[in-house]
Amino acid sequence: MSPTNFHRLYRVSAWYDLLITWPYMTPLTLGLFWSGMNGAHAATGLPPLPDLNAYAVLFANFFGSVVTIWSIVRLRLNDPQLARYDAVGRWLFSAWMLNAVLNGASPLIWGFIIIELTFAVLQSLPVREPTQVHAT
Repeated sequence: MSPTNFHRLYRVSAWYDLLITWPYMTPLTLGLFWSGMNGAHAATGLPPLPDLNAYAVLFANFFGSVVTIWSIVRLRLNDPQLARYDAVGRWLFSAWMLNAVLNGASPLIWGFIIIELTFAVLQSLPVREPTQVHAT
């Protein structure tokens, strides 16, 4: 992959994370998001999601806070080397989401797994060395 494309991919992945995870950051935004997800479940004929207890809210808020901050750090530092660390996180998140789906979590999570794996693979690819322009 060219350095330019890798850099673009890295930035897109950070914006994606920011867009997807900020609703998990606070109990209020998580509650609104959870209601929306229940609506998506109802619209697709899936059973309702379980109620969020204090522990689920706590860990969802931890997740939302950390990933939102990580997204902002990547966008602010604008350092594609961080994409390699992000790729490791995406491989791990994909594994945990797959585990959740295989243990009865919403099948809508498959959409997130596909996106996470796509970014994980692409951010794990080698990057070509930039070509040197020689003055004549």
